[in-house]
Amino acid sequence: MSTLYSIIESAGHPIFSGLYQRLDIDEQRFTNMRKVMAALKRQAPDFIVAEFIYGYSNNYAGVNISNLDVMLYSLQKYAPDCRVIVLCNKGEEKYTDKLQTIFPLHAVLTKPVDASEMQALL
Repeated sequence: MSTLYSIIESAGHPIFSGLYQRLDIDEQRFTNMRKVMAALKRQAPDFIVAEFIYGYSNNYAGVNISNLDVMLYSLQKYAPDCRVIVLCNKGEEKYTDKLQTIFPLHAVLTKPVDASEMQALL
């Protein structure tokens, strides 16, 4: 059985729990990045599905690109084989390229995302 971390930071995050169950994937949901970081140290997931929130106002401590930077750096150490699927709003796809320099992304999907798109990546 594969493990998938769903990092849900907004109401726009699609819920694919039924799909994950059908594919025999154990989904663990997180709404707080600190809890994700703690979980990474205990268990390396096979997949992470996370929303990309670009730091337009540079409110992510100045050097970070988005809400995902610190987690992606941690994946280098704790889950180097994890496949990361990033969900972004239309028009923000261009900013996700910068994340590739931190950790290779499995896919970038533009919201709204449907179940068939997600299934194809899993």
